[in-house]
Amino acid sequence: MNTVLYLSANGAAYETRAYSTADITRLIHDQGLQSLTSADRQFDFWFSPSARGCQRRVNRNATELLLATTSFDAKTVPLLRGAVVVATHDSDGDLDGLSWQQLDLLALRARTLTTRDDRRLNRRILRADRPLRRTGSMPALGHRRIGPVPDRNTAHR
Repeated sequence: MNTVLYLSANGAAYETRAYSTADITRLIHDQGLQSLTSADRQFDFWFSPSARGCQRRVNRNATELLLATTSFDAKTVPLLRGAVVVATHDSDGDLDGLSWQQLDLLALRARTLTTRDDRRLNRRILRADRPLRRTGSMPALGHRRIGPVPDRNTAHR
């Protein structure tokens, strides 16, 4: 059984099965599949570089996982758009499923992002999605400030 992690564009994550790259292509609904591999060569991130419609929005969860498992920093990590599939590969380079230990490791690494990385990544995502919000093709997303907004005139006194 080849268990893979499917990260949808709306933020939901699902465990599903894929036995070949054709299965991943069907999951992502696109051709021109590309992949990036984590720094420890344990995780493969499969995505399509040309997302359409609602799939154009940056996939925050997938981008955060990529940041947490590679040597990219928050300024250089590629912003993954649309659906993303996380899988692994065997010694021959063929698609393989994620073990429960690897799923646990992904969950652990996802919690290792610093506040600074989260803030930088959020700014990049908001900037990248700004044209989509202007055209009305997606709702405004991002972190909400908790507490009162400081008065600009008195904040630096």
